Amino acid sequence: MATENKLHKESVGFKIFEYVICVIFAILSLAPFYIMFVNATRGTYEIQQHAISLISPHPFQNLAKNWAVFNGKDFHPETGFVNSFIISTSVTILALYFSSLTAYSIQAYEWKGKKILNGLIMGIMMIPGTVTMIGFYQMVYKIHMTNRLEMLIIPAIASPMMVYFMKQYLQGSLSLSIVESARIDGASEFRTFNQIVLPLMKPAIATQAIFTYVSSWNNLFIPLILLTDKSKYTLPIVVSLLKGDIYKTEYGSVYLGLSITVLPLIVVYIFLSKYIVEGVALGGTKG
Repeated sequence: MATENKLHKESVGFKIFEYVICVIFAILSLAPFYIMFVNATRGTYEIQQHAISLISPHPFQNLAKNWAVFNGKDFHPETGFVNSFIISTSVTILALYFSSLTAYSIQAYEWKGKKILNGLIMGIMMIPGTVTMIGFYQMVYKIHMTNRLEMLIIPAIASPMMVYFMKQYLQGSLSLSIVESARIDGASEFRTFNQIVLPLMKPAIATQAIFTYVSSWNNLFIPLILLTDKSKYTLPIVVSLLKGDIYKTEYGSVYLGLSITVLPLIVVYIFLSKYIVEGVALGGTKG
């Protein structure tokens, strides 16, 4: 009896320790976002004096001033927001669908060149994107497709990393007997994929949707190279230009721009976060 009580106390103590550690990590994770939102309601002088503050003395007044500075530039933040939304949403939907379709074709079918394609996907994953950027820009310039949002969407559809992740997920979650049953019942290949396979991949799709949307939304390097028309600017470009003149940087408006940039990502994460743990766990499982 004494031994059981001792084990029970140790178990309770370990759980309390786990909760304390989780709370500490949660605070450390949320603190930068809280400080960013607070600084968005502070003035530049206040931020320069004290970079970190838990409360703003005049939040609404400073927020109005920061918005006036942010909105008073020669570009339009609303346009940048819309462009980023169009690009990120299109990239996420198209990349998820076609990557899932590619992974399914690799997993469910036997065909010549399958091993070669697998090796090609692995090889492309190891090549940094910046290495091919010069050639990509030259190609886009020669076909006169600069300042076109399509050039930020179409190349992003081919995602070797996402194909590899989806393939690993299907190895542990897809039973080929289900596919065979659908074929016997007369279902077409696309109907089998759309109505049977895609619902099974929901956790993996939700996980990759978060990563893809965040990556596309925060992408600054490629849009900065391809887009020179102010009406085509994305939100990260708009925020990067909030430096004022060479003598003064309006830090309040910069933090406000960063806050506006982060908000859609938080919304996407809230809606899809319940799938992320399950998706990562099952996506790495091999059958």
